[in-house]
Amino acid sequence: MAHPWFRRRRPAKKPLPEGGWAPCPKCKKLLFTPELARQHQVCSHCGHHLRLTAPQRIALLLDEDSFQEIDANLETTDPLDFPKYAERLRHYQETTGLKEAVVTGEGAVQGAPVVIAVTDSRFLMGSMASVVGEKITRAVERATAAGRPIILVSGSGGGARMHEGVLSLMQMAKTAGALARQHAAGLITVVILTDPSMAGVLASWASLGDFILAEPGAMIGFTGQRVSRQAGVTKVPANFQTAEFQLEHGHLDAVVHRRDLRDTLHMLLAFAQPVASPEVAHAR
Repeated sequence: MAHPWFRRRRPAKKPLPEGGWAPCPKCKKLLFTPELARQHQVCSHCGHHLRLTAPQRIALLLDEDSFQEIDANLETTDPLDFPKYAERLRHYQETTGLKEAVVTGEGAVQGAPVVIAVTDSRFLMGSMASVVGEKITRAVERATAAGRPIILVSGSGGGARMHEGVLSLMQMAKTAGALARQHAAGLITVVILTDPSMAGVLASWASLGDFILAEPGAMIGFTGQRVSRQAGVTKVPANFQTAEFQLEHGHLDAVVHRRDLRDTLHMLLAFAQPVASPEVAHAR
């Protein structure tokens, strides 16, 4: 046993600050979760944008206390009696607190009234079931009737939900038709693609915005890289299917850091406001 004179003195341990720690999914460095929340779930080391829930996304984009949810009680049924589908729906309703994979409502962006729909990847990867398509369609129609812009936020990696067959698949055409009427009315649609934005959602409403924005590093594509490899697509760029790749190839209008999304939305909404005719302007 070492003599007391020669024992190594260990520095006193500093108490850890209150709150949890979590590793960044990209750089693996530990992040202090309260600080991560203040940074809107963006890693302070590598800038990786972690996924947000639908309520978090709404709080990020809309003015405080301006959001009013619509169609909150719509729930998906099990039209095909798909094995364990009803059980899975109940599970995701309990774990997420959502009725379905999309939240819709009305609110404001720096005072500008809007209608918004946000899909949540926690609920069956944000896949588009019949109720998801119905809620998005109703939100678009509400925007058209009120003469307002609509903001559509994609966090959907599952496409059309196979558990409902063609009833799910037809939501692609239904949402696209509603957006065509919004466009014909001279009203704008802003789409924000977050990680992930894939499959049938990207092939329908998520690609039909007048302005299409994306968060840095978001995975955006029709099929995932694993499916692409299975199909024999083996030589792909290093940044294949990222937001930056899609911007370079013309699918997006801009890649916007999460901290700048609300200001960018406000700028786009102000830019798209109807301009008074010269006669009206002169009269003023």
